[in-house]
Amino acid sequence: MGFKFVDLFAGIGGFHAALGAMGGECVYASEIDKDAARIYQRNWGLKPDGDITLAANEDVMEVPPHDVLVGGFPCQPFSKSGKQMGMDETRGTLFWNIARIIEVHAPSIVLLENVRNIAGPRHIHEWEVIIQTLRQLGYRVSKEPMVVSPHLIRPEFGGRPQVRERVFIAATRIPSGKKDHNSNPEIPDLSAVKMNWDPQKWNLNKDLPLEKLTTIRSKMDVALVDTEIKWLEAWNEFVEIMRIELNGDKLPGFPIWADDWVHTTKLSIPYGTPAWKENFLRKNADLYTKHKKVLDAWLKKWNHLEDFPPSRRKLEWQAQNAKNLWETVLHFRPSGIRAKRATYLPALVAITQTSIIAKQKRRITIREAARLQGLPDWFDFVDQSQSLTYKQLGNGVNVGAVYNVLKAQVFRDLDLLGKSKLTDAILSAPSNPDFVLGNHVDYHRVAEAIKFKNDVEIPPLRLVN
Repeated sequence: MGFKFVDLFAGIGGFHAALGAMGGECVYASEIDKDAARIYQRNWGLKPDGDITLAANEDVMEVPPHDVLVGGFPCQPFSKSGKQMGMDETRGTLFWNIARIIEVHAPSIVLLENVRNIAGPRHIHEWEVIIQTLRQLGYRVSKEPMVVSPHLIRPEFGGRPQVRERVFIAATRIPSGKKDHNSNPEIPDLSAVKMNWDPQKWNLNKDLPLEKLTTIRSKMDVALVDTEIKWLEAWNEFVEIMRIELNGDKLPGFPIWADDWVHTTKLSIPYGTPAWKENFLRKNADLYTKHKKVLDAWLKKWNHLEDFPPSRRKLEWQAQNAKNLWETVLHFRPSGIRAKRATYLPALVAITQTSIIAKQKRRITIREAARLQGLPDWFDFVDQSQSLTYKQLGNGVNVGAVYNVLKAQVFRDLDLLGKSKLTDAILSAPSNPDFVLGNHVDYHRVAEAIKFKNDVEIPPLRLVN
């Protein structure tokens, strides 16, 4: 192996997939969720430790030495009571445990991942503390957030048709005795893997690809139920009616709220209504007033949507020039039914609001969801429930994003890292992690029907040399 890494807050192993494809050996993993830890062990052959706060603190250090530390860490609020910045202020948070590991083992590379909002206006203080802590520990790290989404990465570099903006923090250790004149470096450069790529070129059938469901059971697992199809049939008729009414003009891009359709002369907006909501209420009233005759007929046919849940009486049309609803990708959201072009999918989330392939009247399958995260087809979820698997995938990190960020980090910081087994392994790795994860696997293991229980040791899937 070219280098050793530790995988903190590991989930089911997205970081492991990326670094393993580069020739890394995982010497330690932590994951407090027992179900995710089982899946991690099943696929990677390493049983994750549980509570990181017990394994890495002021008195205990069970994490072994390593070259690279990675993790999708939880962001807990840091105290704002004083002006103290750095490690002292992170105490009581899980980030402090990461910092403690870094302080003891001084890995050459630290790569952390978090949700987009960690670098947003509500978390300015937390962001400053994280960056300052890493710098105090002797690392080069940019104060600018590195936001990466797999749908912006070309497919030949491991990109995926999924909008999934995540912030990466790429920190590289400054060797002892070396002065780093690059006190505020640029974020790692991903321009090469994004060059001339238009995300509208994604094709789900080609680039995911969509599964061909051949059994009744596989179809039933993801098929829409009759009530869901009824909601979509009603809104599809709305789309087709408005296509005729608007005579070639674009369908409204603002949220369509059927419950708030009133004639503009009867529109009454309560005092204190937020400006954004007032704007949408006025636009819905204008739409209804201009097309009252056909919209009244539509409402009457569908019994004024009275048997539809409130969130299904709303439509968010983001599918541009799609001819009808069945040509789109759909998402049942609390804010309404969202329709988008069938190019790339919305982010997987840690709940069962999975994307819907409208043409096939079904949700995406577990295997398709795993592909969106860059996990290979041999990745095994054994016999756990679908809802739990969707949750784990929604909580995961995208393999291609990690793979390309780490490569870019090494390129940026070669002046610090120098030539070594670590840099050689990462820079000489294939341009696409799929070349390793998809082609060098003992596939016969996947078909085994093995019960995965807490008290049973399951042998790992084996990579073929």
